[in-house]
Amino acid sequence: MTIPAGTLTLGLALFTHTASQDARTSPTAVPAFVKQTLSKDFVAEGCCVADFDRDGHRDVSAGRFIWFGPDFTARSAFAAPRLNDDGTSREPYRADTGYSDYFEQFAYDFTGDGWSDILVYAWPGSDASVFVNPGATAAARGVDAEWKRHAIFDVADGESPDLVDVTGDGKPELLAFTGGQFGFAEIDWSNPLAKARFRAITTKSPDADRAIHRYTHGYGAGDVNGDGRIDILTSGGWYEQPAKSDSEAPWVLHAANFGEGGAQMYAFDVNGDGRADVVTSIKAHGYGLSWFEQNADGSFTERVILGRTAADNADDAAAGKGFSQLHALRLEDMNGDGLRDIVTGKRRWAHGPMGDEDPMAPPILAWFETVRDASAPGGARFVQHRIDDDSGVGTQFWTGLLGGDGRPDVIVGNKHGVFVFIRK
Repeated sequence: MTIPAGTLTLGLALFTHTASQDARTSPTAVPAFVKQTLSKDFVAEGCCVADFDRDGHRDVSAGRFIWFGPDFTARSAFAAPRLNDDGTSREPYRADTGYSDYFEQFAYDFTGDGWSDILVYAWPGSDASVFVNPGATAAARGVDAEWKRHAIFDVADGESPDLVDVTGDGKPELLAFTGGQFGFAEIDWSNPLAKARFRAITTKSPDADRAIHRYTHGYGAGDVNGDGRIDILTSGGWYEQPAKSDSEAPWVLHAANFGEGGAQMYAFDVNGDGRADVVTSIKAHGYGLSWFEQNADGSFTERVILGRTAADNADDAAAGKGFSQLHALRLEDMNGDGLRDIVTGKRRWAHGPMGDEDPMAPPILAWFETVRDASAPGGARFVQHRIDDDSGVGTQFWTGLLGGDGRPDVIVGNKHGVFVFIRK
C-alpha cells in the first residue's frame, strides 16, 4: 500500500541488543523517532539535505526531487526523468530488477552564489554531475524546473563515493576513483563546473592484493596516523597522504585487512586512547560490522560488533542481534555525549528479492551507541538501538540536524522509498 507523502508513523527504537562480545547489553529506554514517509516509490539509493529555497527550513532531496521543509508535503523536481532507449521514462525505477540514476547525492554550494547545488553520483562507472540551483527563480516549492547539469567527473568508480575535504584546503574533493587506480578528484574552485582533476594515489597495479574496478566496495577518508593530513581508507588498508601535497608519487600503503569491502569507512578514536581506529561494515552484501583498534605499533585488532555469518546474527524478539547488507554507514553523535555513534541498516534489495544474504528480512535501520568501557575488549563496546524495521538503507543516506532542536535526525532514500526520521 502506498503511503501518501506527509504520513506520520511512530518508529520507536525498540530495544537494545547486540551480536558480539563487544556489545553485551541489557534493554534500556532510548529516544523515539517520528517516521515520515515522503514516497514509497524507488527514486534513489541516496539523499541529501539543504535549505534549497532559502526560506529558513532545511529540505530533503532524493533522486530528482526536493521535498520542502518543515513539513515535507510540497515536492518539486529539479531534473527531467531519465528515459529508456524507446523514449519512455525509467521512473519510478523497478525495485526488484532495476537501479536508479541517483546512486549518491550531496548538497553543496559549488558556484558560491549562496544557493545549495546538488552533486549526483549517477552509477559506478558513470559520471558525477552538479545540478546548479537556479536560485529564487526556480528553487521555490511546487515549481518543477530543470537545474542545469554539469558533468564534472566522467567516470566515478566505486560503490561508496563521497564529498570530503581530502587536501585540507577547506573545500571538498570528490572521493571517488577511476581507471583502476584509487584516488580523488580535485575541483578547480576558480571554475568549479569544469572537469575535476583526478589525483591517483596508486599505480595501475597497486600493492593491495585486490583489483580496483567500478564496483569495488568500501572507501573512506580520515586521519589515521594523527599527522593532521587526511588519509584514504580501503578494505585492503590505508594510504598515507604525503607531507608534500602536490606530489604525484603513489601514497604509501599500510596494508590491513578491513573486511571484504562494505560501505563508507571512517577513522575515529573509538576507545579514547588517542589513536584513530577504523570503523566499517565487513561485506556490503553479506554480514558483519566491526571496529578495528589501532595498536601502538600501527597494527589493527578487529573488534566485532555484528558477526560475519547468518548464525552470528540470528534474530529474535527478545534479544535481536544483527542484519545483513550494511551497504551504507555514517558516524553521528546521536545522543549528545560527545562521541560519534554508528548509524547503519540493511540495504533494501541490492540485487533484488532473491539476491545476496537474507534479502527478504525486514529492512532495518539502527544506530550503535559508542560506550567507552575499560572492561570491554579494546576498551569500548557498542549498544544497538533499532530505529525502524520498514525502511533500511540504500548506498548512502544522511544524518544531521534537520531542524533546530539540536538532536540528530536520519533521512533515507532507497528501493523501499524515501523516509524522514525526526528525533524526539
